Amino acid sequence: MIKKIVPVAAILLLAASCVSSKVYKDLEDKYTNLQEERDSLAMARQDLETENNKLNNEFANLQKTYDDALAERNKLQQEKTAVEANLANLKDSYDALEKNSSANLAANAKKNRELLEKLEKESARLQELAATLDERSKRINELEAIIAAKDEAMKKLKASLSNALLDFEGKGLTIEQRDGKVYVSMENKLLFSSGSWSVGKEGKKAVEQLGLVLAENKDISVLIEGHTDDVPYSTNGLISGNWDLSVKRATA
Repeated sequence: MIKKIVPVAAILLLAASCVSSKVYKDLEDKYTNLQEERDSLAMARQDLETENNKLNNEFANLQKTYDDALAERNKLQQEKTAVEANLANLKDSYDALEKNSSANLAANAKKNRELLEKLEKESARLQELAATLDERSKRINELEAIIAAKDEAMKKLKASLSNALLDFEGKGLTIEQRDGKVYVSMENKLLFSSGSWSVGKEGKKAVEQLGLVLAENKDISVLIEGHTDDVPYSTNGLISGNWDLSVKRATA
């Protein structure tokens, strides 16, 4: 950031005596309005960050619900397989007893009844597991569809942005998709001169192209962040420092 020191103190002192109270009052009101606007923008930025955190939490909860449902389904599938195997063994035992001679049937009547009762219980248990497994599978399919739709929407948005901003990639603009979001990053050299919050010619073209794509995706949330370098900014009466400069850049 280039700083210039101009010997204007004496000129300002002479000019101050010539400024009427009305002009001074107007300037003071403008300064107050600018401070209020800055505070309002800071609050708006905080609200956007809160909304972003909320969306991140919702996505994390959705992913956890999906993972839990998938684990539960796998567990039920294992239980169902075990019950089916047990049922097959019981049927084999029952069939073997039925093949016994009539003399042995009387002796094995009690055992036959016990096996029949077990078969009925296991059959009922198998039906319950099948119904529960079916419900879990439907829930997993729903979650997979939701996640797939979100991912597909992000992919389409990234593709649209990449196509719209193709001329600017490699010139200070990058687009990437991660964690269910699309990030468009514009470097300082594309948007602003050092120490300035006035968007340059090439930066305006990039922002206009970006705006056209966003206008076609009205159901997405947008968070804008302004950044500066770590070179201290000398106060000139318009901004209070680098943090204030980053807010004005985001607003611009």
